[in-house]
Amino acid sequence: MRIPSELPLLPLRNTVIFPHQIVPLSVGRAKSLRVIEDVTHQDKMMLVVAQKDGRVEDPEPEGLYGWGTVVQVVTVFKVPGGAENILVHGVCRAKVEKYLQKDPYFKAKLTPVYDKTSEGVEVQALAANLKGLFGRAAELAPYLTEDHATLVAGTQEAGRLADAVLWNLNVALEEKQEVLELVDVRGRLEKTTYILNRELQILELGSKIQSEVAGEIDKSQREFYLRQQLRAIQKELGDDEDERSVEVRDLKKRIEKAKLPEEAKKAAEKELDRLAKMPPAAAEYTVARTYLDWLIDLPWAINTEDQLDVANARKILDEDHYDLEKVKKRILEFLAVRRLRPDMKGPILCFVGPPGVGKTSLGKSIARAMGRKFVRVSLGGMRDEAEIRGHRRTYVGALPGRIVQNIKKVGTNNPVFMLDEIDKMGVDFRGDPSSALLEVLDPEQNHSFSDHYLEVAFDLSNVFFIATANIMDPVAPALKDRMEVLELPGYTDEEKVRIAQQFLVPRQLESHGLTKEQLTFREDSIRAIIGSYTHEAGVRNLEREIAGVCRGTAREVVEGKDGHTLITADDLQPHLGPHKHFPEVAERISRPGVATGLAWTPAGGDLIFIEATVMRGKGNLQLTGHLGDVMKESAQAALSYIRANADRFDIHEDVFTNNDIHVHVPAGAIPKDGPSAGITLYASLISLLTNKLVRNDVAMTGEITLRGLVLPVGGVKEKVLAARRAGIKNVILPDKNRGAVEEISEEIRGDMVFFYVKEMDEIHDIVLRDGSRSRKTTPGKVGAPRTSGARPTPRVTPGA
Repeated sequence: MRIPSELPLLPLRNTVIFPHQIVPLSVGRAKSLRVIEDVTHQDKMMLVVAQKDGRVEDPEPEGLYGWGTVVQVVTVFKVPGGAENILVHGVCRAKVEKYLQKDPYFKAKLTPVYDKTSEGVEVQALAANLKGLFGRAAELAPYLTEDHATLVAGTQEAGRLADAVLWNLNVALEEKQEVLELVDVRGRLEKTTYILNRELQILELGSKIQSEVAGEIDKSQREFYLRQQLRAIQKELGDDEDERSVEVRDLKKRIEKAKLPEEAKKAAEKELDRLAKMPPAAAEYTVARTYLDWLIDLPWAINTEDQLDVANARKILDEDHYDLEKVKKRILEFLAVRRLRPDMKGPILCFVGPPGVGKTSLGKSIARAMGRKFVRVSLGGMRDEAEIRGHRRTYVGALPGRIVQNIKKVGTNNPVFMLDEIDKMGVDFRGDPSSALLEVLDPEQNHSFSDHYLEVAFDLSNVFFIATANIMDPVAPALKDRMEVLELPGYTDEEKVRIAQQFLVPRQLESHGLTKEQLTFREDSIRAIIGSYTHEAGVRNLEREIAGVCRGTAREVVEGKDGHTLITADDLQPHLGPHKHFPEVAERISRPGVATGLAWTPAGGDLIFIEATVMRGKGNLQLTGHLGDVMKESAQAALSYIRANADRFDIHEDVFTNNDIHVHVPAGAIPKDGPSAGITLYASLISLLTNKLVRNDVAMTGEITLRGLVLPVGGVKEKVLAARRAGIKNVILPDKNRGAVEEISEEIRGDMVFFYVKEMDEIHDIVLRDGSRSRKTTPGKVGAPRTSGARPTPRVTPGA
């Protein structure tokens, strides 16, 4: 048969046609229908080529294979819907050399390719072996019949034999195309033998599995029959177990559906086996059933997908909280690393700061930014270790610990888990819950956390744990070592104003059913609330006072008041009453012997006033104000230093022997302790004994020694914020605390003046009203004016 060098081309989906085969095709695409129409009016010959991707409706030349088959159209059948069915007969292989046109259909230049005949014993052996393998495959494959086996067995030509075998096998299109492109008959036989061997192995394995399944089905049918007989016998005896059997089957399905780890699955199946053999009236029945419910309902394989868009997370964090840049930066860093390393273990963060700065709400914001669920557990007052690890099932009413309970409640194994008030846990004879938390908060151990109730390991490594505390001192060192501590200092007045405007006021307006058209706070009113009605590091009381104004306005609205209410600083007293806090620094330091110190408290920084007075006596030092031992020792050290250097300070020795000195720290009902009040005690005593006033615009903190050195202290940031809230912009700090000042924001540092001192003598010229020395003090005239003497120059760093 003469084959033209140019023929129309018909793309085939999911089909490869071999030479000498008669194949029916269904044609529905517009281009393909046009090909059939033109071919049937000419020599009825065309080239068929398989598509690389059968899903493409209108393929390009690049989407077609380079080899195809020249076919002759035998018959064309019209079918309803505009499609056509054709019957084609494969003529020979052909290689596509060039595409001559794309529209209205493909037309290609081709080269007919014929088999390279190869005779010999090896080819005959390969052909005979191929026929035998196909015969075995026809016995096993449901899609092969005796007719297929007869057809293959009657094929004598080796090349056609390989084509016939491969055409009848259900193998991938790529493999059929590969054989189509093999011109060498021996190579084609070897490739077809390899493919047929593989398919035969699959068929044999499937047959084996089918036989085993049939055996299992026979066994199951026998067991079902016996169980039905047993159920009938039990029913006659009055011991009907239908309901319990349904319950056991339901539990078995739930176990399979829960995707438990191997260890947990074995424990569940063992307990289910015990439950199936146990009468419902048994005391252990409820215990076993409850245990199974807990084990199955835990989210072993359920997690939420993290939202790792750092820009969106930043937007959410800024929407929910003002400032807190250090914490936000850490969260965004975690998300960025998580994006690069998805299997990263969750961090263990601990937010430390005074009440009301947003530690707990920050955890909710983090969960929202990450797209995770949020769960919170309050550890305040927890004293029993079983609250964390759970009780063993031998106890009546045993339950898992709070960790497992809340994991089940939230329904996912990777929530943001907040351990609130970790510093408020207690210890007693029942155990130490902080020690039980060591395993929970250790990334190297919590992947196999063992609850006493479950007695199987649960993976907590995907949980994002966040702890909160007001102070870290009560937290056990081992537990502290497992957490990354992030400090949240108190807010400045400016920050409080911004927080109130952006967050607190809109929230309280919504909570009280008010709108901006009904109530507006002017900025001066918010500043007045901060300065005259609150005294805190956080904003909790500020929100309460704003809520008080909203309540009063809501009452006025209900009583019939129309229009808009603008709250100014002068409008606060009708709603909030008289001022609760007054600036008292100037009034408190009105005589010698009074100094202003800075103290750290769990609620943030605060001012303390130390007062000293002298009276006739026998040289005793009296300390009052509920002081701790360390603070008392600081006072004694300050007095001893002054007495040891009395000649340098021109103080007569009789002052110490014929008089008693009384040091008092007001707010006597509040316990006070710590070494950081040392230089304040020293300033108070030196002011008293030299009869010089201490400046009321200076606050100080630092530990002292008998050698006259000033040692570094902690809580510098909180203390500086307390000074700024009180309107004091001059602060004396130990020289070694320079680094702590750098952590304070530039806005605050630029508004303050810091004096860094190394020795106690350096504070004289800073805190006393003038720098002249006192003249020698006589026993009857304590604190006479100084007249001469030089002092070391203090290190002054404005805005440092």
